[in-house]
Amino acid sequence: MYVEYGDKEIEYLKSKDKVLGAAIDKIGHIYRPARTDLFTSVVNSIIGQQISTTAQKTIWKRMTEHFGDLNADTICSSSVNDLQSFGTTFKKAEYIMGFAEKVQTGELDLDALYDQSDEEVIRRLSELKGIGVWTAEMIMTFCMGRPNIISYGDLAILRGMRMLYHHKKIDKKLFEKYRRRYSPYGSVASLYLWAIAGGAIEDMKDYAPKKGAVKK
Repeated sequence: MYVEYGDKEIEYLKSKDKVLGAAIDKIGHIYRPARTDLFTSVVNSIIGQQISTTAQKTIWKRMTEHFGDLNADTICSSSVNDLQSFGTTFKKAEYIMGFAEKVQTGELDLDALYDQSDEEVIRRLSELKGIGVWTAEMIMTFCMGRPNIISYGDLAILRGMRMLYHHKKIDKKLFEKYRRRYSPYGSVASLYLWAIAGGAIEDMKDYAPKKGAVKK
C-alpha cells in the first residue's frame, strides 16, 4: 500500500507553484509505502528513532515474528526486558510498553484520533513518551492519510525547499509561505520535497552555505 494521491492534488499544486510543478513533471508519480494500522505505526516509529533503517527493520522483524499479531494485549503480556531483547534500548522498550498500556486501558483511544484535527492529533500523540511532534506528523502522513502535513522539523523537507527555490536558508516565515501555498495538499508536496532532497533531479543542488565557509 502506498500514500494515495492523484490528478486532483497534482493539478492543484502545479497551478499554485510553477517551480514545484516543473519538478513534479520531471519526477513523476511517487510510490511511498504507507501503513494502515495506527498501533503498529506508533510502535515502529518509536523503534526507528535515531537508528538506521536497516537496524529498524531488523528489530521490527524480530518483534513481529515473536508476537505474530502485534497489538496492545500482546505487548502488555510481555515485559520491558522482553522488548529490549529484540535489540531496542531499554528506554524505547519502556516507551512502547507505556504506549501499549494506555491503549489497553482505554486511556488512549486510537480510533478517536481519526475524528480529531491535525493539531489535536499532534498534541495527543506528542503527549506520549517517545513521540515528538515530528514523529506524530510522520504517523499522520504515512498511516492516517492526513492530506496537509508538511513538517518544519524535517531536515529533508527544508533541504528540498532550499534546492527547489534556491534559498540559502528556510526560516519559519519562509516555510509558512510555502506551507500556505501547498495547502490543502501539503502531504503530496512533502513527497516531492523529500524526493528532491534525495537527489531525484540531478541538476539540483543545496544552496545552504557550507560549514566553515567564510562570509564576505
